[in-house]
Amino acid sequence: MPIFAIAAVVIVFLYIVNSIKILREYERGVIFRLGRLMADAKGPGVILVFAPVDKIIRVDLRQQALEVPPQDIITRDNVTLKVNAVIYWRVVNAPQAVVQVQNYYWQTQQFAQTTLRSVLGEVELDELLAHRDKLNARIQSILDQHTAPYGVKVSNVEVKQVDLPESMLRAMAKQAEAEREKRAKIIHAEGEFSASQRLMEAAHILSGEPIAIQLRYLQTLTEIGVEKNTTIVFPLPVDMISALTKAVENIGKK
Repeated sequence: MPIFAIAAVVIVFLYIVNSIKILREYERGVIFRLGRLMADAKGPGVILVFAPVDKIIRVDLRQQALEVPPQDIITRDNVTLKVNAVIYWRVVNAPQAVVQVQNYYWQTQQFAQTTLRSVLGEVELDELLAHRDKLNARIQSILDQHTAPYGVKVSNVEVKQVDLPESMLRAMAKQAEAEREKRAKIIHAEGEFSASQRLMEAAHILSGEPIAIQLRYLQTLTEIGVEKNTTIVFPLPVDMISALTKAVENIGKK
C-alpha cells in the first residue's frame, strides 16, 4: 500500500476522532453549519462536529447566581442608599441565547442593574425595608420579560443588602426609641386605668359593709406589726372625720 494512502487513512481517522464531541448532561451544543444555525441544539452525549464546515458553541443550562454590584439608589422619599442583589437565572433556549444577543450573561447583568435602580427608586424607604418580598417578585417579573426573548429564564431575585447612611441610622434609632417610650406610657396608663377600676369596685363593696372597713384597718395594723416598727400610724376612718366635721358645723350654726 502506498505511503500516501496510509497517510490519507490516518488523516481521515484523526479527522473523524477530532469530530467526536461529548456534551455533558447540563450542556447543549449550538451548531452553525456553513454559517447557518442548525434548528435544534445538540446533546447531551456524543455528537459529530465536522470542522471547518461546522462550528459548535457550548451553552451551560445549569442555574447560575449573578451578583448585582451595589447600586446607588434614591428612594421616593429622597433617601440615598446602596443596594445590591442576587439574580438566579438559567438558559432555557440555547440557540436563542447564542443568536439573539452578543453576550447573554453580560446583557442579563445590565438588565438586572437598571431594573434594580428603577424599581427601588419608585418606593419609599419604609416599603423597601418592610416589603422586600413583594419588591423581589416585581423585579423578577420585569427581568423575566426582558430576558425571555433571548432564551433566559429569571427564576428568583433577592435584594441582598441595603446600606443606609449614618445620619439615617441615627434617625431610625431615635424613631424606634420614641416608639418604645410611647408604648411604655400607653401600657402604664392602661395599668393605672385598670387599677382605678378595681379600686372603685372595692370602694363600692366596702361602702356596703361598714364593718369591712374596720376589718381592713385591723389587717393593716397586723401587717405593720410584722415589720416591728416602733411607730404605728393608726388610720382614722374617713366617715368618722366627716361626722365630726358636720357636728362642728352644726354647733357653729347654733
